[in-house]
Amino acid sequence: MDRIAIPRDDGLSSVLRDVSVRSVVYCLSDFTAPWGFRVEHSPVAKFHVLLHGTALLTVGDAAPVPLTTGDLVLLPHGDGHAVADQPGSPVRQLDAILAGHPVDEAGRLSYGGGGSHTRLLCGGFDLGASLPDDLAEFLPPVLTLDADTGLVRWLVPLFALLKEETQASAPGAAAIFAKLADVFVTQALRSYLAAADGLARLALPVRSDPDIARTLTMIRNRPEARWSVDAMAQSAGMSRTSFNARFRAVVGEPPMTYLTQLRHG
Repeated sequence: MDRIAIPRDDGLSSVLRDVSVRSVVYCLSDFTAPWGFRVEHSPVAKFHVLLHGTALLTVGDAAPVPLTTGDLVLLPHGDGHAVADQPGSPVRQLDAILAGHPVDEAGRLSYGGGGSHTRLLCGGFDLGASLPDDLAEFLPPVLTLDADTGLVRWLVPLFALLKEETQASAPGAAAIFAKLADVFVTQALRSYLAAADGLARLALPVRSDPDIARTLTMIRNRPEARWSVDAMAQSAGMSRTSFNARFRAVVGEPPMTYLTQLRHG
């Protein structure tokens, strides 16, 4: 009988397996052109799912990012941003829009000038303890999962279900939105971390060995310093031989190889 080879459980695989989010849906918005809203920076990570139509997302001074039906946008650090139907459309603070156009009992917002229609699902998410803090810092300000290349095959029917739910007014819809958003947001994070294998691997703390983890933090904070294996071993409070063996066991490569990759990564 053939045996199935099980891949070695490296650090990134463990993180990808642990990635999970808890989403909260703020509102389902039906916008009609012209429209635009602005959200200020906050510690809460945010997401937008474009269910129908097109839009432009602008974060800070960066160039606008065009969005189309099926696109998911994550702002992992809660950066302030604006979303509008097209350049030049009036953009108002979201709080001001909500004050004049409060969401209905089903959590739906209607706003705009009566032109072409765009439907947007907006919310926030919490990574909780699913990602180490120092790895989360490497997530970009904006992360997109686009309809053409990002929606893997098994997400397509989920997106169809999400669209179907937003077109209905069944009780409990908000809870369904949040559960489906969990899946999309989690997949976007997993896709990014898997593609950024080298970066994520260098950033990953070694939780199973506190001494090695402490040394990794030190050299990541000062990679330009004149590190030697002896200096690393001393910082970890162990002999050179013991340090070498434990470092290779938990990181998967020699200390100086790791340092070289960190400096040029």
